[in-house]
Amino acid sequence: MTSSSSLSPLQRRIVWGVRILLALAFGAAGAAKLAGVPQMVQVFDAIGFGQWFRYVTGVVEVGGALLLLVPATGFFGGLLLAATMVCAVATHLVLIGGNPAPAIVLTLLSAFVAWRLRPVPRPAAIAR
Repeated sequence: MTSSSSLSPLQRRIVWGVRILLALAFGAAGAAKLAGVPQMVQVFDAIGFGQWFRYVTGVVEVGGALLLLVPATGFFGGLLLAATMVCAVATHLVLIGGNPAPAIVLTLLSAFVAWRLRPVPRPAAIAR
């Protein structure tokens, strides 16, 4: 059982809207990394871990986007993408510079989805 079962219809729509928005954003960003868009190649050159890291990040982003769209795995997708974006914020602040605001917004939205879809324990059956 997840906490999503306790959401009102409006709250459920909001969470689904954020999930779809995140899936589109991460799907596009991951696809750009996997396709070798020159700007992505330059960013990962600046990071200094090699281009293999661009592929790993692209797979994580596309995979997380897909997890967000499956009702049973939305929590895991939000959690995976929030963790990925925490690393992206740190990378901006420590290694490559630039504006970390988009990564911060994506972190917060992904964490919101994970929090709203978090598993909640079922109450124990009352023994008689």
